[in-house]
Amino acid sequence: MRAWQVHAWGEPESMAFGEIPVPEPAPGEVLIRVRATSLNFFEILRIQGKYQERPEFPWIPGAEMAGTVEAVGPGVEKFKPGDPVVSCQFTGGFAEFARSKERYTFPLTGGMSWAEGAVLPIVYQTSYFALKDRAALREGEWLLVHAGASGVGMAAIQLGKAWGARVIATAGSPEKLEFARAQGAEHVLGYNDGTWVDQVKQITGRGADVIYDPVGGDVFDLSSKCIAPFGRLLVVGFAGGRIPSIAANRILLKNMSVVGVLWGNHIKAVESYASGTHAALSRMYAAGQIRPAITGRFPLERAVEGLRELSGRRVMGKIVLDFDLNS
Repeated sequence: MRAWQVHAWGEPESMAFGEIPVPEPAPGEVLIRVRATSLNFFEILRIQGKYQERPEFPWIPGAEMAGTVEAVGPGVEKFKPGDPVVSCQFTGGFAEFARSKERYTFPLTGGMSWAEGAVLPIVYQTSYFALKDRAALREGEWLLVHAGASGVGMAAIQLGKAWGARVIATAGSPEKLEFARAQGAEHVLGYNDGTWVDQVKQITGRGADVIYDPVGGDVFDLSSKCIAPFGRLLVVGFAGGRIPSIAANRILLKNMSVVGVLWGNHIKAVESYASGTHAALSRMYAAGQIRPAITGRFPLERAVEGLRELSGRRVMGKIVLDFDLNS
């Protein structure tokens, strides 16, 4: 099978592309014939060796994918060959076949394309975990979503709207603002300067009840100035590059909560969480409440080009490796 492998820490261009043997599923695993793989920004950090987890060499990038079950290992009960599935195995998707543990494999919802299935697990499950479990977002609350044109931002906007929140989104260009509006944001604000802080206060009258922040840095610092009393500031990531800190007196004066969101660790600790959340998201998809926006497709052999689109901040929504495309 054709696959991309990482043999040493470096840039995406340092990955090796070629033929390697098709793996055999181990006990409790399925083997997936991959049809689409989602591209995520953190893949670049993993290839560079800058991510919190470092796989052993050689390893195949590709954290989430969709395809059909080719074979099942001993002990697998939920799936059989031919079943359409989604996986968030965290590695293996940059290849024509990938192994996935049964607990990280889920049925592909009827009517969902391979590309939509491939992007469903991480950004939607992360945003679901953040808004539903960590922030307890309530109907009628004001939700401020930073990086509203990113994958997690797209998912957070759609979920927040579906749950009855009033959504404000920020982004860095007019095109990205319009994309965020198309996902369901009621108000969109540019965040290249600090004027959005006063705009959030003016729109809401008291500040945002929940702030979804995958950016960090200055965006996090300013968010603490426009959060409502008893608000929840969600720490989702640090795409801006700087890990921020906050003065405890600001937390005290606002009666606010600063809440961590690390979905990957949570699904490892709570085995049933990912499958239950996938089922809930599948129902929302079937009801038309969420719809992944796929804005770019690359064949497997052009994976490096797709990762460079991500690193250049040119992507809105999600892009995928589409195994039915030819370069």
